[in-house]
Amino acid sequence: MTKKNRRLETTVIHEGYDTKDMLGSLSTPLFQTSTYTFDTAEQGERRFAGNEEGYIYSRLGNPTVSVLEKRMAELEGGEKGLAFSSGMAAISAVLIALTKAKDHVLCSVGLYGCTFGLLMMMKEKYDITSDFSAMRTEAEVREFIRPETACIYIETPINPTMQLIDLEMVAKVAKEYDIPVVVDNTFSSPYLQKPLDLGCDIVLHSATKYISGHGDVIAGIVVGEEEFLNSVAMTTQKDIGGIISPFDAWLLLRGLKTLPIRLDRHCDNAKKIVERLKAHPKVKRIFYPGDKGHEDYSIMRKQMRRGGGMISFEIEGTKEDAQKFLNSLSFIHIAVSLGDAETLIEHPATMTHAVVPEEDRLKMGITDGMIRLSVGLEAWEDIWEDLECALDTV
Repeated sequence: MTKKNRRLETTVIHEGYDTKDMLGSLSTPLFQTSTYTFDTAEQGERRFAGNEEGYIYSRLGNPTVSVLEKRMAELEGGEKGLAFSSGMAAISAVLIALTKAKDHVLCSVGLYGCTFGLLMMMKEKYDITSDFSAMRTEAEVREFIRPETACIYIETPINPTMQLIDLEMVAKVAKEYDIPVVVDNTFSSPYLQKPLDLGCDIVLHSATKYISGHGDVIAGIVVGEEEFLNSVAMTTQKDIGGIISPFDAWLLLRGLKTLPIRLDRHCDNAKKIVERLKAHPKVKRIFYPGDKGHEDYSIMRKQMRRGGGMISFEIEGTKEDAQKFLNSLSFIHIAVSLGDAETLIEHPATMTHAVVPEEDRLKMGITDGMIRLSVGLEAWEDIWEDLECALDTV
């Protein structure tokens, strides 16, 4: 079998590492070092000048991190990967690299709260403006494009409204204007969705979530063309310094090996929970792209393998009712991350999206009654029993 014929389930285990290179070690070794020695002063000169490959300093490169970057690049179908100390370090590095003062960023309607906060800071400090579009049609994309538009930034599924954007359609329009398309693929992972295959230019993740899968890492990943990411590596990554630690890279490599198995279980459980939430009288509305009743179900079928493990739903009642529901849960944890083995639940309006002004938040569709649920790997029957008992208290 050639490397090109390997399926994703094989790639997540083997890509970027050969046991023969490391004394037969089955597990990728952890290179817990800050710096590297040179055989001679001349070798150090060649490496700093870029005339010889090799490691210099772990802020500039590390063997354990390199395996992770190669593996993620292969999984996403990109030329190169870069690993960061957090998802926001990855997002910040990309947006800073793509923009300059007085530029414009076109965004999907609805963004992670800290991404929104970053854009507001860039506006205040550098007069970089942003617009938010539903991007339902080509016309809705073209409407906001300006001469100074530096990139199009998309979440799909959007956090937490679970709206989808047709990536192939947006990429087609963007190419007419020579504008790069950046996609936050955190909610899907490359197992469920591959934006680069759909014509987008840069894909990024909060690797803290499904890439890790075990709630023990903070990290970010960017994948794209080698030329662009080499420039990011030598500027916004190197100089701002949001570098992943070798140990966290090692943990991500361990978590990646079970990504397909975990995602299938997350999706199976989510489907079961959605069916029951839809039938519950206290639930006003369901937001899950894998549900046939979702407005973007056709887009999900087009660009995603399955509907994912994230569900949002709106309950009848006030913010206080939503909080009472959360406080009545037994083993489901109130927490703002996602993609872990444990089922996690949160209230976006007062937690992940609290930084978003109420007027903007409501335009995004984030009401006081909205709940975001990251469905874990437990028995779905137990997850539902906990949710049902808590709903009965509202």
